Amino acid sequence: MPQDVPDRLGVDALMAGQDTTDQAADTLFTTPTIDDDSAFDQFGRGVEEAGRLAREGEWGLFWDILYQSAAELLVDFVPNLLQAVLLLIILVVLYRVADRLLTSVLDQASSVEPGLQSLLLKSFRVIALVLIGISVLQQFNIDVTALLAGLSIAGIALGFAARDTLENFISGVTILLDRPFRVGDRVEIEDTYGRVEEITLRSTRVRTQRDEIMVMPNIQMINQKLINHSMLGTVRIDVPFGIAYKEYPTKARDIVMEIMDEEDPRIDYSRRPTVVVTSLSDSSVDMMLRFFLRNPDLEIPVRFEYIEKIREALREHDVEIPFPHLQLFVDEAKAFEDSFLMAPTPQVPSAPSSSTKDDA
Repeated sequence: MPQDVPDRLGVDALMAGQDTTDQAADTLFTTPTIDDDSAFDQFGRGVEEAGRLAREGEWGLFWDILYQSAAELLVDFVPNLLQAVLLLIILVVLYRVADRLLTSVLDQASSVEPGLQSLLLKSFRVIALVLIGISVLQQFNIDVTALLAGLSIAGIALGFAARDTLENFISGVTILLDRPFRVGDRVEIEDTYGRVEEITLRSTRVRTQRDEIMVMPNIQMINQKLINHSMLGTVRIDVPFGIAYKEYPTKARDIVMEIMDEEDPRIDYSRRPTVVVTSLSDSSVDMMLRFFLRNPDLEIPVRFEYIEKIREALREHDVEIPFPHLQLFVDEAKAFEDSFLMAPTPQVPSAPSSSTKDDA
């Protein structure tokens, strides 16, 4: 056999191997794939094959396969990207129109309080954005079901970790639906009186009489005793006062009722004011003026005003308003007759005056 025959055979074998590798590379991208495979999956397989060739030192095939994978990804991705962008624009426009329409409807609905309006708007926006995101992701053949399953598991874990926050969130929803109080109501909780400024999904903010904001977790607003002074539209004012035991409650009642005969537009006269005796304490006969206000927001200033009016009216009519004191009456003191307690007080002679000395 001629000497050049083996060389030709080696070259032919090398070319045959090269053709085989090229065919394998072509087969990787020309083999029909499953319809569910996305462009990202095919690109991932191409990168994996390129990595294998890089480890084997086939750098020429490495760059060819990597370039071909990127080109096919671009070819498959651009149409999906255009569809996703177009769908995103349409959905965002619809979302904004629906959000403005819902906001307008809730603003005109007088039966829906501001706190509930905020809850409905926030819930709508969150749900709408999630649906928009799912619709856009589906354009790239991404398995949204697996993604949602993963988010659900993460949500459960997050719920256990943030149990207090979740409890306050549920309590906030309960407050907005059950409406034990509303924004603007005067409430009393934990011996603190104030006006409800804002109801959020986590806490309730109350403005106190000192013009401070008290932030209360919603779970406490539900579980603790709460008095709503504004729910019924009117509120009763109780003004306590006391008179001495020597005075007559009837006289004090007539004096205080003269104050109530003055027409005060803030008072609801459909419910007759009353003055009653509440108790017999150690130092005074305790009485109370009771009347109803038309506007519960004026409860505190009106109470202070009528406390002063009652005090001045009783003084004008010489009715004693006693302070706390104790009187001790000793009927017999025979046990102390021979003691120093019953001894007469010695008389101390007074010192002579300066004028007397001068005369002497």
